[in-house]
Amino acid sequence: MNKIVIYQALTRIFGNTNRTCKENGSIEDNGCGKMNDFTSKALQEIKKLGTTHIWYTGIIEHAITTNYSQYNIALDYHEVVKGKAGSPYAIKDYYDVNPDLAVDVNNRILEFEELVNRSHQEMLKVIIDFVPNHLARNYVSDAQPTDSKSFGEGDNINVHFDSNNNFYYLPGEQFNGPVTARSGQYFVEKPAKVTGNDCISAKPGINDWYETVKLNYGIDIFNHGEKHFDPIPDTWHKMLDILLYWSAKKIDGFRCDMAEMVPVEFWNWVIPKVKDKYPHIVFIAEVYNPELYRQYITYGGFDYLYDKVGMYDTLKAIIQGQQRPSAITKTWDVLNGIHQHMLFFLENHDEQRIASPFFAGDAKKAIPAMVVSGAIYSNPLMLYFGQELGVDGMDNEGYSGQDGRTSIFDYWGIQVFQDWVNDGNFDGALLTQETLELRNWYQNFLNIILKHDVIRQGEFYDLMWSNEDNNAFDSSKLYAFLRYYNKKILLIIVNFSDSKFEGRVKIPAHAFFTMGVESQKFFRGFDILSKKNKISFPQEVAITNGAGFKIQAYSGRIYELE
Repeated sequence: MNKIVIYQALTRIFGNTNRTCKENGSIEDNGCGKMNDFTSKALQEIKKLGTTHIWYTGIIEHAITTNYSQYNIALDYHEVVKGKAGSPYAIKDYYDVNPDLAVDVNNRILEFEELVNRSHQEMLKVIIDFVPNHLARNYVSDAQPTDSKSFGEGDNINVHFDSNNNFYYLPGEQFNGPVTARSGQYFVEKPAKVTGNDCISAKPGINDWYETVKLNYGIDIFNHGEKHFDPIPDTWHKMLDILLYWSAKKIDGFRCDMAEMVPVEFWNWVIPKVKDKYPHIVFIAEVYNPELYRQYITYGGFDYLYDKVGMYDTLKAIIQGQQRPSAITKTWDVLNGIHQHMLFFLENHDEQRIASPFFAGDAKKAIPAMVVSGAIYSNPLMLYFGQELGVDGMDNEGYSGQDGRTSIFDYWGIQVFQDWVNDGNFDGALLTQETLELRNWYQNFLNIILKHDVIRQGEFYDLMWSNEDNNAFDSSKLYAFLRYYNKKILLIIVNFSDSKFEGRVKIPAHAFFTMGVESQKFFRGFDILSKKNKISFPQEVAITNGAGFKIQAYSGRIYELE
């Protein structure tokens, strides 16, 4: 079994070396990263970091304020675009690439294909977004196949719902969004359509997804969610065509935005059809409701699901002192039987940066949580570009504001990331020693979990239950578990606190029996993370008094036992 480590990169910002950083700046002011900025050198460094996949976020054309009319790309309306650069999740043309990302706009598809080829040459697999639930309010495709119809073309706009309509309508009402139109521009939508976040109103609010329109998959949202799947709704066929179009570009997977807002029956229908032609394609679902996890895996056919509400929320709460590390055990138990399908992460484009004051205020505080996320099982791990450099997301970009996130709506550059890029050298020569040490820690850790057989293939044994009454083990600060495979053992201990700890961890006789090493009397090993901290103990001592260990603040130990 191979461990998957995904590197999510916001394509627009990754290669942008412009340091102007003007609030609410245009593309001319602040610049924009290009697909060509992912040079072979850049991809080699990402691969060297310890990754297997790269998720290029924001590839498919979405609504933006920049004028590309000279390239026969329709103008967008500012009142239905969030920020100057727009949301990557307000798709304007499912068959095209965001022109912002191209050096030669006329050859933007070719530049994407070359990006895929470069990624593959550096042994990185490619993931892009698929946004099935909603599209841009002003959807205008100039790249769709000539023999196909656009979304909404042929819809019966005089009814709220028709199973073959692509949209939901509010007959007799006109769209009235929360943003005032600029002089000379006025977006007209009549009848109004239902907004992407299921807002059934012609007047969505500023916190609604007012820049998007909800797609109709045959669910009558006006009549208790009645299902109309026979015959197969038109939207299903259109989406299959789009998935096949991008799969033919030799990509390796789709991260499916808000997958739970699309009926699971659609996924059950479409994923096998895509995999029939492209069996290597991986489907990753953004699903926030744990009650739907198993349904979207076993029936929906997804390979992996975000585990935001489970492991992410738990680890964040522990870092912030709101829960004890023992909460990890409960979170893990909930996933019984589907562990291998869960994608763990501590950052992505939706969440606040670890180093922001909204999360931890210090990137190092997440090191124990990273050890847990990456080493607890063989399931995939994801990190967000700049996480390895301690980016804090506290720039005041414009639309996004100072919210602890790296804006997906604004043209921007991230200084510490630009320091790592260093005019395309990707050598980190401009980084501080502290930042270099953080990145080196990530590189060391990610390569360990990527290559170690026990982490890639082994089983898990939680040690918290056997240390509940252990006075030499502080369960309010520490979390400990075993990974084992073919009589190889890893003892993993993490410290979530701000002080070093010296103690003892009990390993019950049941654990030695389960791992098949009950006859071995003595164990010794060293921490493969630091490559120096040693541990040794007789089995009987580990069972009765516990194995002695030392651990620094905000750190983890991965003891490889012999």
